[in-house]
Amino acid sequence: MPNLEDIRNGGEGRATQLGMGDLAADRPQSREERRLAALIDKVETAWADFHAAYAGLSDDDLLTPGVTGNWSIRDLIAHVTWWDAEAIAHLPTVLAGNTPPRYSVTYGGIDAFNALKTEEKRDLTLDEVRAEAKATHQRLLDYLRSIPPKALKGNSKFTHRLRLDTYGHYPTHATDIRRWRDRR
Repeated sequence: MPNLEDIRNGGEGRATQLGMGDLAADRPQSREERRLAALIDKVETAWADFHAAYAGLSDDDLLTPGVTGNWSIRDLIAHVTWWDAEAIAHLPTVLAGNTPPRYSVTYGGIDAFNALKTEEKRDLTLDEVRAEAKATHQRLLDYLRSIPPKALKGNSKFTHRLRLDTYGHYPTHATDIRRWRDRR
């Protein structure tokens, strides 16, 4: 994963980092190509910042409950991972102009969904959570990089769903972690 500073500063190989290959060198980018690259950049920047929030902590620290409610940082990593998985599952539906099932209908609400997923992930080790986070996030990036940029034209619902599940979500929990660290 590129480091946060490289992402923020547009480091070397920017187009390659964003999965756009030599696109920038080959031809001018369209508005849709720039929009897709910007979305991927937002996801990657927020993802890197989330992980930076707990950088330097021991594994024992990552397993300590109470970061937010009874959740540990391990639980928060699992949480943002299952929302990455939800993005992968539902963004194709949104991109096609359809509406995914509502959490209120399927699970009884987002809180009930989170409780269900918390229970499903309860017995995973920290290493398993880390591996799942890395693999799931890579699948999300691969999906985003596979989208034909023109498919985003006029699709604000796609951007809205992506923001809610990823780059608008990670900062909430990065803040939770930083506040917890400050309280210690």
